[in-house]
Amino acid sequence: MIISLAACAAGFFLDFIFGDPVWLYHPVRLIGKGISFGERQLRKLCGRKESSRNETGSSEKEQTRERGLVAAGAVLWGCIAGLSFLVPLVLLVLAQKIHPWLRFVLETFWCYQIVAARCLCKESGKVYARLKADDLPGARRAVSMIVGRDTENLSAEGVTKAAVETVAENTSDGVTAPLLYMLIGGAPLGFLYKAVNTMDSMLGYKNDKYLYFGCIPAKLDDVFNYIPARITALFMIAASYLCGLDGKNAWRIYKRDRRKHASPNAAQTESVCAGTLRVRLAGDAVYFGKVYKKEFIGDALRPVEPEDIRRSGRLMYVTAFLLLLVFGAVKYALLLLA
Repeated sequence: MIISLAACAAGFFLDFIFGDPVWLYHPVRLIGKGISFGERQLRKLCGRKESSRNETGSSEKEQTRERGLVAAGAVLWGCIAGLSFLVPLVLLVLAQKIHPWLRFVLETFWCYQIVAARCLCKESGKVYARLKADDLPGARRAVSMIVGRDTENLSAEGVTKAAVETVAENTSDGVTAPLLYMLIGGAPLGFLYKAVNTMDSMLGYKNDKYLYFGCIPAKLDDVFNYIPARITALFMIAASYLCGLDGKNAWRIYKRDRRKHASPNAAQTESVCAGTLRVRLAGDAVYFGKVYKKEFIGDALRPVEPEDIRRSGRLMYVTAFLLLLVFGAVKYALLLLA
């Protein structure tokens, strides 16, 4: 529908100009509350954790409980994803019945809320500002707001790398992937994607609490991001040339390092970013006091520097603009032919 395509483009540019409307309650916060409520209720149904084990491993009760937790996570995923798609769809249908312009305004505003490009640049910019002011404790605090790892012992280089990696990965998760889903199915599909992404961020941990309950949400997040991450990586390589960066090296590192991550998707854009900036990213990281071994991505052709945070932000925007232009044109052509 032309209205949804126009709303998607308008929403993206509103985010580019104004950033996230923090003065208004964000729908993703409502999704998050729904996830937390659903988790509490489903965990009650699964019962308390059984601690009994036999000599050969998990007891039968424990195995049953683990399967129950996996099923509960799947049920929660279906409920949250379904509601996140159906509620905005119904409201848009009702708005359309009142007047097409009302639907356009409502869908534009929702698309504006779904895209997080300006917010990503703003938060990473705080890290850059603290580093430029030689305020390492402040930079650690700023980067802790946008990464999941422990940051209290990071060096200035570690803080910079963490910020660049986050911008690179979230170029897909927070910007281009929701754009692609909105171009396909408007704001309802965009909200469904945000729900999938939010469930992964809240439940997709490989620890004792979420190993089973968060299994399905984590795997389905990988599924939903599989194609967008690869499309984004290719557009990011093209954007490298437009940004005056090293597009040739971006392609070389992408081909070599795009699978060097536990996630099937994260290294897609990280490898491009590392290559185009000519720096080395990733490596071991500390989460909740525990060191996790990770492969390096990219080559240290030069030291990483705070300015790389701003470069990665520009790369993110040019990538998103290119993707919106190309896929928006394709969608418009298909609508004309339909």
